[in-house]
Amino acid sequence: MSKAATVYDVAAHAGVSIATVSRVLRSPDAVRPATRERVLDAVTALGYVPSGSARGLAERRTGVLGLYFPGFDAAEDAPALDVLSSAGAAAPPFTVVEDEGEPGAPATSMLFLDEVLRGAELEAWKQGFVLMVGVGRDDPDRSTVRDMAGRVDGLMVLASSVPDDVLARLARRIPVVVLSGPPRGDDYDHVTVSNAEAMGELTRHVLAQVGEGAVAFLAGPADSPDAEQRREGVVAAVAASGRATEELRLLRGDFTRASGRRAAEELLRDGAPPSAVIAANDQMALGVVDVLHRAGVRVPDDVLVTGFDGIDAAALSVPPLTTIRQPMIELGRAAVQVLARRLEEPEAPPAVVRLPLQILLRESSARPA
Repeated sequence: MSKAATVYDVAAHAGVSIATVSRVLRSPDAVRPATRERVLDAVTALGYVPSGSARGLAERRTGVLGLYFPGFDAAEDAPALDVLSSAGAAAPPFTVVEDEGEPGAPATSMLFLDEVLRGAELEAWKQGFVLMVGVGRDDPDRSTVRDMAGRVDGLMVLASSVPDDVLARLARRIPVVVLSGPPRGDDYDHVTVSNAEAMGELTRHVLAQVGEGAVAFLAGPADSPDAEQRREGVVAAVAASGRATEELRLLRGDFTRASGRRAAEELLRDGAPPSAVIAANDQMALGVVDVLHRAGVRVPDDVLVTGFDGIDAAALSVPPLTTIRQPMIELGRAAVQVLARRLEEPEAPPAVVRLPLQILLRESSARPA
């Protein structure tokens, strides 16, 4: 390998100062076009790659933001894969199997987090940062997030994914932004949505459709702040309607489609299904629809079904699923923007950014006349 080009090499090749090279790489719009093109041509010709570690030493910044997700899937459940030892072995280029048409039932639902990640990556790139993603699988002492904190300028975490005491220690070292869940009077910046209010409005719509019919609510995990806010919204709307909240059938899932199927099977085992099933996310709602279809129960003629999140699969289901669309990509982008501002204004008061939701009324909640 040849010796790596330095910023001094680029400056000499372009006939500019190293300060100009730095401005072109960090704020290209601040440099005259002719000079910018000359520097970028030199960067390309020399194959120059800026040294993040050197820049970090000079600026006491790494140029990296961290995004930490809880570990929903267990790594030990993943099938063995050894591509290196079989790289030279003869293997068929494809196989043909009979597809039985059963919808996939992954152990976890990452669709919401996938979209948040997309938004965070996009905004980090626009802001000139690199995004580091950490997943805390089987990480009781939170070593993953603590290790991340030593490598990034700031950290974004999903609400309740890090214990309060651990998060407080991390926040003494770097800025922290909490995604989703309600602000709790802490000193962190928050990016969130109005879970309870939107779910309450959707519940009122469902109650108006079913009249005196029975309603079941498929809640998410009890340790999820978002899930609990949605449960609170449903319960409050039921109580405000004059019904006894004890009449609301409560089941719990883990935000996966498989758990939605299990809940629907439980409802059918207990007798006639309710008039409506309100689910705390789309994946569970789609699992409910899977089982109802197989049992010959018509949606929405026999049972109304609604979800939350607004994933693409909800619009493509049969029938299309009524849901509450979260601004998932915007949540990721907003978290990066808030974190970037915090790095520039460390003494500013904590910010709470609340993004709007959309209630999408579709066929799955429309009771035929």
